[in-house]
Amino acid sequence: MRGLLAMLLLLPLLAAAAIDVYRFETPEQEARFKALSDELRCPKCLNTNLSGSDSPIASDLRRTVARMVTEGYSDQEIRDYLLERYGDFILYRPRLTPQTLLLWFGPALLLLIGAVVVFLMARRAGADAGPATLSEEEIARLAALGAVEGDGAAGAGRGSSRR
Repeated sequence: MRGLLAMLLLLPLLAAAAIDVYRFETPEQEARFKALSDELRCPKCLNTNLSGSDSPIASDLRRTVARMVTEGYSDQEIRDYLLERYGDFILYRPRLTPQTLLLWFGPALLLLIGAVVVFLMARRAGADAGPATLSEEEIARLAALGAVEGDGAAGAGRGSSRR
C-alpha cells in the first residue's frame, strides 16, 4: 500500500520531467526560439508545430533550435539547416520554388477551372432553353401513335382522348 502511495506522489514529477526547459542569455533569444518553434512543423506529426508536438523528433528539433539560437545562428541559417535535413515539409509556409508551384497556385487554378465549367454549362443551358418544335414527320408519327389530337398539339396524357 505504501508503495502505491509513493508512486502516486511521484507521478507529477514524471509529468514535469517531460516538459523541456531551455535557458537563454537574453529575452530576444527566447522570443526567437518561440517564434521558430511556432513556425516550424514537426516532421512526424501531420499538422503540429514544434511547440505543440510531444513526439521525440520534435523534442530533438526544439533542442537543436535552442542550441543554434544560443550559439548565435540567424533565423534564416536555422531554417536553411532544417530545410536541408527535412525538406520543405518542415515549413508551414513552404518556399515558392518550381517544385511547390502547384502547391501555391493549385487551389486558385482549380477554382478558375470550376468557374469556367460553371460558366460554360450556364451558357449552354441558356442556349438550349428555347421551346422544342416538332417536325411534320414527328407530328405524323405521334398522331399514328394516338398521342396527338386533331390540331397538332400534344395530348394531355396517354389515353386522355379515350375517356
